[in-house]
Amino acid sequence: MSLVRGLSLGYLPLAMLERQPEHWWDEVLGVAVFGERRPASWPRSVPVVNVVTPELAGRGEICEVWRAKGRLVDGTHGPIRYRRNDSMIFGCVEIGEDGRSGAGDGDATSGLHKVTDAAYRHLFALIDEMGYPGLFRAWNYFPEINAEADGSERYWQFNAGRQDAFTGSGRSTKGNVPAACALGSVAGPFVLYFLALREAPLAIENPRQICAYHYPQRYGPRSPTFARANLALSHEPPVLFVSGTASIVGHQTLHPGDVVAQTAESLRNIEAVLSEARRVAPQAGLQLEDLAYKIYVRNPADFDAVRATFRQHVASDVPALFLQADVCRADLLVEIEASGGHALEME
Repeated sequence: MSLVRGLSLGYLPLAMLERQPEHWWDEVLGVAVFGERRPASWPRSVPVVNVVTPELAGRGEICEVWRAKGRLVDGTHGPIRYRRNDSMIFGCVEIGEDGRSGAGDGDATSGLHKVTDAAYRHLFALIDEMGYPGLFRAWNYFPEINAEADGSERYWQFNAGRQDAFTGSGRSTKGNVPAACALGSVAGPFVLYFLALREAPLAIENPRQICAYHYPQRYGPRSPTFARANLALSHEPPVLFVSGTASIVGHQTLHPGDVVAQTAESLRNIEAVLSEARRVAPQAGLQLEDLAYKIYVRNPADFDAVRATFRQHVASDVPALFLQADVCRADLLVEIEASGGHALEME
């Protein structure tokens, strides 16, 4: 594996983490395990979160490992576990919805709305108190994202809870907002993990798309709160996170029912984001082949077609993790996120 240079990302099998010596964990900011099992023995100081979105290549649990140089300090803040160095902080939280619905107690707010609001308020309290106000990237997962419950779609409830937390914590819901994704897990609690910085990153939008926070109400009464990408110019080289990206142009879903066309359209959108990032910050000279990818596929039977289409558009040796997950709109079959500018560690 390559040496850590600043921020480092690795997509590593769980079995590899279980073989690492104790000192290897000294530079680990945090880990997301895609599967239900955690490392059999890992230092309790390292934040680890489980996301039940199965890996589609049949390798079992795969771990997304974020590492960074510098002395790391760990701790908890309410339900959030975190680890930080001088420039960035990783945090994660898992909150079950059981018993949190307002049904029957005169409160019509859904359980998902409440746990989302609570998780983000804890997040903002932590990063403000610790001095990392620049929320850079947030990953959100919860089951049945497209289901109707408590009078509305669960994704709409999530958006409402997130927006309430932003406004209640004195944060803008437009403009300089984080890169993010929200996916439907197979099971489990509401899961949020994130990276935040000392200095505010630069939000990047896609000229092919309407800003998500300007979506019309046909997509829900409360708009999503995220930017299409975020660029950390305070790092050298700059680090870029591309939010979950799908087959949407303007605000409309394109190619319903055609997973190959949706995959290609999603990659065209990522190309447009990269072009915009290079325009506003020429030093961020990233191309498709410079990124690491997570590809979420709604229907496991589409995996081979999505993988083949992805490889037709992107170099065959780029790091790519294919996961089964539901996407925020029922007519979207695939979603792709990416990041670049950091070091990469592969097995």
